[in-house]
Amino acid sequence: MSTRAAPPDLASFPIQSQDKLRYGDTDRQGHVNNAVFSTFLETGRVEMLQAQGEPILDQGCSFVIASLQLDYLNEVTWPGTVEIGTGVERVGSASVTLRQAVFQQGVCVANGRTIVVQVNNQTRRSQPLSQEAVSRLHAFISPA
Repeated sequence: MSTRAAPPDLASFPIQSQDKLRYGDTDRQGHVNNAVFSTFLETGRVEMLQAQGEPILDQGCSFVIASLQLDYLNEVTWPGTVEIGTGVERVGSASVTLRQAVFQQGVCVANGRTIVVQVNNQTRRSQPLSQEAVSRLHAFISPA
């Protein structure tokens, strides 16, 4: 499923984060470099998966990225900030699909979809999410 759709509203995301733009984020044309957009998504993803300082994963496990889709809609310019909206689109047995968007001055500049999988740190294989993790993730379901 493509992430290209009507731009969402920041208010439609249950998690809203912010990143400060740095001069070092810019490219030769004076725009924020496209690689930095992945860092914006990381900011929102980590804030959700570490909600209230309590990670949403099982002990001895980590989340790894299985897929990341990113559609660039508008340029981002320095100086300033961006806002990142993050919500859960789908909870699988061991995976979570996140829907995200990046905004600058109220304009949606990028849409993203990231699938993370819970893996056991010892076996390096996927491990099903606990019922507690599933319940916590459902609190972040987003209509966006």
